[in-house]
Amino acid sequence: MMVPMTARTRSASCSLISVVIPVYNEEAVLPELRRRLQSTLEQLLGGFEVIFVDDGSSDGSAAIIDQMHAEDPRFCAIHLSRNFGHQAAVTAGLEYARGDVTCVMDADLQDPPEVLPQLLQAWEKGSDVVYGVRRNRKESQFKVRLYDLFYRILGKLSAVPMPLDSGDFCLISREVLDELNRLPEKERFVRGLRAWVGFRQTGVAYDREARGAGESKYSLFALIRLAINGIVSFSDKPLIYVTLFGGLISILSFLYGSYLVIYRVFFGGVITGYASLMAGLLFLSGAQLLSLGLVGIYISKIFQEVKARPVYVVGSLRGLQRPAAATASATTSAPSPAAAESKPSATTPPSDSTTAGSSDPIEST
Repeated sequence: MMVPMTARTRSASCSLISVVIPVYNEEAVLPELRRRLQSTLEQLLGGFEVIFVDDGSSDGSAAIIDQMHAEDPRFCAIHLSRNFGHQAAVTAGLEYARGDVTCVMDADLQDPPEVLPQLLQAWEKGSDVVYGVRRNRKESQFKVRLYDLFYRILGKLSAVPMPLDSGDFCLISREVLDELNRLPEKERFVRGLRAWVGFRQTGVAYDREARGAGESKYSLFALIRLAINGIVSFSDKPLIYVTLFGGLISILSFLYGSYLVIYRVFFGGVITGYASLMAGLLFLSGAQLLSLGLVGIYISKIFQEVKARPVYVVGSLRGLQRPAAATASATTSAPSPAAAESKPSATTPPSDSTTAGSSDPIEST
């Protein structure tokens, strides 16, 4: 029998633990993931639920997840109507999570389930957010260097302190989860929002393993897109830097023009330099295009927010009910479990996730 958790006691054995796992074409690894998850969570002696978010998988992942639920109701499923992307899938799982504490991890076993007890221990000691810090990564050195560069650039630009080398693998308390679910943003960068809400946060170092099976779904373009989304979502410094750069170029151009006039009037020199003129012209043209592109990215983010479309669409549920309204766009009542499993949903839960149509693949960076 579960003992209600009070504000003064934090115990994994007396709490309901939710584990949110976005899934995209991971049929080869799901059986092993279930085995390791079940072995780890049952040792904690508390109640748990595992919420798989099928993000429009085209392989047998959906069928495997449904079979898991049929065999063990603690394994639940959210089937999205199509591929909406990693951050949207994570957000869907967070909105349906019912636990006193919620963990987020990837399905590819790069985030070891055996680390979950360490996250829970830090939570029991008083932390509201416990994020995994990657000590080692068994991936290509090229990608590792890109990740390192991104996190350090984000840390320098963001007005909110961002933990280095920390992805979506984390644990969050019920209080923090409720705050995250209330945020109205469509362009979701979950690890950034997790840092933005504040509360007591701490990191737990772990070794990030190689994929359990299959290949990475993240292309270089998808990585760059995720990095840009993270930076523009939490910093306006790029716009400030572009403005300062434009002012500096204007000042230098004025000074150089003044020098040329003085040189011609007082010394009668012949002004030459076709090559240098073309180089300067091409440089300034490139800088202008770069600046326009940067401004365009910020305008695009505004456009996505203003459209206010549902950010993901639930096709069907297994073992879950639609959560109570957390934002103005949510429904006020939830269907019965039987209805939730038999009738597809035409709308989404509270729409605070990534942009609809943004189909970045399911894999944390």
